[in-house]
Formats: sequence, structure tokens, C-alpha cells
Amino acid sequence: MDAVYTNRLNALRLRLKRENVAAFLVAHPADLRYLTGFSGDSGLLLVAARTVVLFTDGRYTLQARSETRKVSVVGSQGPLSPAAGAWLNQHRIHKIGFNPEHHTVAEFRALRQACGKGIGWEPLSGTIEELRGVKDDAEIAQMRRAAALAGDVMEHALGFLKPGVRELEIAAELDYQMRKRGASGPAFEAIVASGPRSALPHARPTAKRLKKNELVVLDLGAILGGYCSDLTRTTFLGRAPKRIREWYAAVREAQAAGAGAARQGVPCAEVDRAARMALAGRGLDGYFTHSTGHGIGLEVHEWPRLASGQRQALRAGQVVTIEPGVYVPGIGGIRIEDEVLIRRNGCEFLTRVPRDLVEL
Repeated sequence: MDAVYTNRLNALRLRLKRENVAAFLVAHPADLRYLTGFSGDSGLLLVAARTVVLFTDGRYTLQARSETRKVSVVGSQGPLSPAAGAWLNQHRIHKIGFNPEHHTVAEFRALRQACGKGIGWEPLSGTIEELRGVKDDAEIAQMRRAAALAGDVMEHALGFLKPGVRELEIAAELDYQMRKRGASGPAFEAIVASGPRSALPHARPTAKRLKKNELVVLDLGAILGGYCSDLTRTTFLGRAPKRIREWYAAVREAQAAGAGAARQGVPCAEVDRAARMALAGRGLDGYFTHSTGHGIGLEVHEWPRLASGQRQALRAGQVVTIEPGVYVPGIGGIRIEDEVLIRRNGCEFLTRVPRDLVEL
């Protein structure tokens, strides 16, 4: 793994050279893990041409030294921003890049005060996010395992659904099954939404009991080896009426259209448009209220977004979700979500749970 982190750091250095900055200060935990292997949630990382310094507090000093290689670990007894600023003041690095989205105003003020005068700060958003977007072979292998785990939990959950069970009970079972299978935890709070509540795309589970003849949406994800999975399936408790079958078929068509458009070089907006046009052909596009998908990796929501107006082109090695849905107020919602790996000439589904309508 040493070579992996070295390659990632060198790729960042090349970008910094193009931006004419001497170093980059990293604050986001997922970025720290990507660049060094450090999995703690308290750290600041300085990446310069010949130096990599990780500032952390006493809770994580030993962990940082055991998880990283060729990284100078500096333990701090207080807040990290003043500690990093004092180090920068001493070593006089004159132009430093940073992502303004990952620092609070108070942290950045303390950092600049500790640095003193003479240091220039260059805001550079998206620098590391773009590097993380294209997965290497080891990341893809890990994401396959995380996707398989999510699929196993989903298939188990389908056997757990029945009238009378509370949404919260189902959510607890999902979390338990993830950890039982080796996940470090859920990638996000599982969505369990039944009946009219399934029309809420991000509904949280409640004490509501499942009932006969209603839709149930399950959206779950697990973290395995640091990498996230994300999978949604919709079921019907009973024999689905004609209109539900038609809506479900439309969502399947929309997902297939989105997946059919997803390949290297295609603008992200085109994948979203393909899914939306499929629903428009059924008169249902007005009930699709969110974007078609998002990147996934060390975080469950990463760059890029598959949405209208997103002009950046997909790249081979990116992993994204494709998750069209139809949400009809007062009746319910249908969403089908899978992770796909972008290839040069198409995409590969990493989540492999059957996508047919399940009637229980």
C-alpha cells in the first residue's frame, strides 16, 4: 500500500505545481485517509514537494503513526489550526492551497494568525475530490466487496418484511446484519419508508407499522474497509395494482436508460437526461424530484453528480449510483438504485440484487 499512497500524493503534487502553489493543507477526514491511510477524524495534513506532515491530537497520535508511512506525525495538545500555523510560520512556506469548504471561519482565522504575515493562501476547491473520483484497482475491488455485502443485507431484509413490523425494527435489523457480515457500520441512516411515506425520497424510519397493500422503499449502504455502498429496492406488500406495476416498469426503464448512457466521455447531465426522458415518455417525469445519481467511494456522496447542468464528462474508473424514482404524494414512491463502475464503452453494475418488482 505504500506505493498507492505515494502515487496519490505525487498526483496531488503535480496539480499543485500546475496551480503554482508550494503546498496544500488538507482538513477533510476522507481526503486524509485517501492520501495517507489515516482513519482518524481529527487531523490536518500538509502536503509539500518533499514533506508530508500530519497534525493530530493525543487521541490519535499512536494511531496515526501506525497507519501511515513516510509521514511526519505532530501531536498537538490543543486545537490543530494554531499548531499547523506555528509549524508553517517556522518553515516559511509562502503559498499554500486549501479547500475553503473544509475549514470553518474560526479555524481559518486561527490558522492565519498563527502563521503570521508573508504566507499567501490559494482557495482550490475540488482538487482532491477529482483525484478520489477515479478509483484504482484496489479501491474497485474493495467497493465490489462492499456492494456484495449490501446486496446480501438487502436480500435478507426482503424476507423480514411483513405487515405489522415497524419501520424502526427493520432499520435496526439492517444495521445489525451489516455489522454481522463485517461492515464497520452503515454508510448512512437506512431509509425504511412504507405506504404514503415512501413518497418522501429521504424518509427516516419511524414507529409506523407496515401494512398490507402498500409500497415499501429500502435504501441501505454499508462501510467495508473504509468504502461505502448504496442500494435501494422497492417492494409491494401484496399483489400490486396495475398502476403500481406501470410506475415500477417506468422506473426500471429510466434506470436502464441512465445506465445505457453511462460511459467514459459522456457528460454527467446526459445520464440524468436519459433517465428523465424515459420517465417523460410515461408522463412521470414530474414525479422525479432529485438527481439521477452521485459518485461514491470513501464517502457515500462524492464527486461527480449525475444531474442537470453538470457538464463534466464521466471517466473510466469512477463509481456512481443510478437511482431514478417516482414519488406520488398520498400514494407512495418507487426508487431503484444501483452502483455502476464506469468503463470506456459502458458501465458495469457492482450491486447485483435482482431489480424485478418483489411482491410479498
